Amino acid sequence: MAAFEYQAIDGDGKTQRGLIEADTARQARQQLRGMSLMPLEIGEVTSRQADGGIGKAKRDKINVATLSLITRQLATLISAGQPVESAYHAVSRQTPKPAAKHVLLAVRARVLEGYPLSEALREFPRIFDSMYCASVHAGESSGLLDIVMERLADHMEARQDLQRRTGQALIYPILLSVVAFALVGALLTFVVPKIVQVFEGFDTELPLMTTWLIAISDFFKDYGVELLIGVVLAVAIYAQLVKLPGFRRMRDRFYLRLPYISYLVRLANTARFTRTMSILVSSGVTALDAMRISTEVINSEPIRAAVIKAADKVREGEYISTSLDKTGYFSPLVIQLVQNGEASGKLGEMMERSARAEENEFGSVTAMFIALFEPAMILLMGMVVLFIVIAILIPIFDMNELV
Repeated sequence: MAAFEYQAIDGDGKTQRGLIEADTARQARQQLRGMSLMPLEIGEVTSRQADGGIGKAKRDKINVATLSLITRQLATLISAGQPVESAYHAVSRQTPKPAAKHVLLAVRARVLEGYPLSEALREFPRIFDSMYCASVHAGESSGLLDIVMERLADHMEARQDLQRRTGQALIYPILLSVVAFALVGALLTFVVPKIVQVFEGFDTELPLMTTWLIAISDFFKDYGVELLIGVVLAVAIYAQLVKLPGFRRMRDRFYLRLPYISYLVRLANTARFTRTMSILVSSGVTALDAMRISTEVINSEPIRAAVIKAADKVREGEYISTSLDKTGYFSPLVIQLVQNGEASGKLGEMMERSARAEENEFGSVTAMFIALFEPAMILLMGMVVLFIVIAILIPIFDMNELV
């Protein structure tokens, strides 16, 4: 049984769109006619369509929050004894999002055709990544699919919570920066030119600070629009260049050379890697396969390349802790925990502890950075305003002395 998307006309002449399950398109049309609908268009939901095909609903992506909720619902139903296809059908009827409904019904159709669930999920790589599919495959093989899906839901919720807390923490600094630059730009473009007109009749030479202020003000007044357009174009060009692998490698290497940024980049990527590997190993995936799959979640190209080389060393017989230590990107605490996990046979548990330690460190460093950024931005804003005030007052004081 497959899922079909339909477009039909009801008895009032209104166009209706939706999903229906049937063995063939002909049977789907018959069901629609039985529902007093005149079918106009019927198409089977395929992986290409559900991954981003025709129609607004199909172009919508399934966000992390929706996917984690769906995964937890599936885990609950499967643990209660429902077959996989029945669980997917029940969750598809509950979800209000058309894109999610498309994917769930398409996966269910593949399962009904005899495909393993992990193979059905792999037809939607933009929604279910390699880690998700590998974990499900391990859960199917071990008979612990419900437990594995619970772990996946926990993992996605934790990742979403970290992203949410980081985003919320960055709102105020970003807003403060935008307001500060906007105020300074407005002062230099509209306020300062009117004030410095008073100095045009001076016969004496203006102070250096005032001369600089007038030059900066004239630049903003004459080229402010061009400067704004240039910033927008620079952002647009960067958004296109970042799609090129070569440019991403150059950017990531540059980040890793910056003293403070490099530490944050290493923390974020090693935490993501250890968290993913802990999920895979705990789900029953072999350590080597888990290591290889976990490299896909690393965003930094140099770190990913180093970990891939480390995985090759592990394939040749080297310890995981030794190979990761040679990359130079993992902290001594992570290496020690991984080494303990290899020795005790609890690699998944030790990887999870490593991930928690890295995530906590990342959260602490980010919070400290934001705590320092706010007063630094206020101080910088105050210094700029002080410069403007002093540059305006010095000629006025000189004029009073002449009088």
